[in-house]
Amino acid sequence: MYDLTGFQRDLLYVVAGLDDPHGLAIKDELENYYEKEIHHGRLYPNLDTLVEKGLVEKSQRDRRTNEYTMTRRGTREIEARAEWEAEYIDHDG
Repeated sequence: MYDLTGFQRDLLYVVAGLDDPHGLAIKDELENYYEKEIHHGRLYPNLDTLVEKGLVEKSQRDRRTNEYTMTRRGTREIEARAEWEAEYIDHDG
């Protein structure tokens, strides 16, 4: 996961967290987080990168809608990242 951009990492977390991760739902979620419009030209190439890296699978729901689901590798990467981040966060307050 170290070789992903911050945006790609955010995409991965959104795909993992949504009940119905399809393009527009992912786009809406990120627009809420970033508080600005996410253009298709940014969204879909970055989703394709996650697919190419084996972190996300892409399937076609219908002619207009692609679905994205986490692979086991993608889930492992998120879990490993959470453990790594936890090493640097003071939990004692």
